[in-house]
Amino acid sequence: MTVEQSAKTEVAVYYFPNYHIDEVNERRHGKGWNEWALMKAATPRFPGHQQPKVPLWGYEDEADPTVMARKIDAAADHGIDSFIFDWYWYDDGPYLHGALERGFLKADNNDKLKFSLMWANHDWLEIMPATRHKPYPILAEGTVTERQFIEATDYMIEHYFHHPSYWRVNGGLYFSIYELMNLVKGLGGNLSEVRRILDDFRGRVRHSGLGELHLNAVVWGIANLPGEDKIVDVNGFLGQLGFDSITSYVWIHHDEIPNFPGSDYAEYRDISIQNFEKFTSDYELPYFPNVSMGWDASPRTIQSNVYDLLGYPHTPILTNNTPEAFKEALSFAKTFIEQHTKPRILTINSWNEWTEGSYLEPDTDHGYGYLEAIRDIFKG
Repeated sequence: MTVEQSAKTEVAVYYFPNYHIDEVNERRHGKGWNEWALMKAATPRFPGHQQPKVPLWGYEDEADPTVMARKIDAAADHGIDSFIFDWYWYDDGPYLHGALERGFLKADNNDKLKFSLMWANHDWLEIMPATRHKPYPILAEGTVTERQFIEATDYMIEHYFHHPSYWRVNGGLYFSIYELMNLVKGLGGNLSEVRRILDDFRGRVRHSGLGELHLNAVVWGIANLPGEDKIVDVNGFLGQLGFDSITSYVWIHHDEIPNFPGSDYAEYRDISIQNFEKFTSDYELPYFPNVSMGWDASPRTIQSNVYDLLGYPHTPILTNNTPEAFKEALSFAKTFIEQHTKPRILTINSWNEWTEGSYLEPDTDHGYGYLEAIRDIFKG
């Protein structure tokens, strides 16, 4: 058996860092606010709807390194190789960096787990919680100028890329971008100019003695947040920009959940996993399959309002997303990746998207069940 044939599948899990105190959030929502407030207020929106979801570990401060150390242990011990931190940078600079910088990077066991960044460069909307009325106010725009792009990426190089636990794919520092159309818009709209700016980024990484970047694109066919814009010609677009790979963030970026207010997870799972073959075939760049644990954005809505189908976050909810049903998706993904994906990488949504109903952290209903599903498939 060759090294390539025996290579394990790496499991990379998205991490949403809005469960600590951030000064921007305090200006917007009041002293001490974080997104746990929405989880505590969540209510069932239809008969049989399972809310509120309650974290088994309590409403913890992820920016506390001892708290983050427990997350690292749990992830690594259950077969997760890397956290992909959703990373934010708006015109006034860093946002929601506490989980990574005060938590993960100061945890005494951060050598057990890799980490990397996905630049979540979408507009930040007033949806905490969302009304029934649109358009939602834009609190911060996700576009950046070339100067802001250089400032942000220099910050990454200085603060993260030198860390021994930073995740590398094919030898390159893994860096993913969520909203490529927003990036192109902010950098002037000309793909040749955007390619020049990205190549300069690669050059600054090399000049820092860090070797190569691995640029990953998050691609979807259905916009989730208002204002998102999908890529039409994926191969031509990413080819011109010089990207290295493609993945997804969440299943609902590709297929509508069929029934409102609730749809069975297993039915939707069987639709979503068919995309593994489609995207692997359609895309010229390597595609890393994605598995989503669930979907329920209702905590991001005003709980006293009627829950109608109004578009994000008033969307259909996945029901019966048990650890057993999730485990079947993981099993299919592992088999597919071993046969078709190079390098062998799976992305999962998500470690802690509690207010979107897609989380691996233990809760009071299923305990460690979702983590145990990953362990059984990828470590057992």
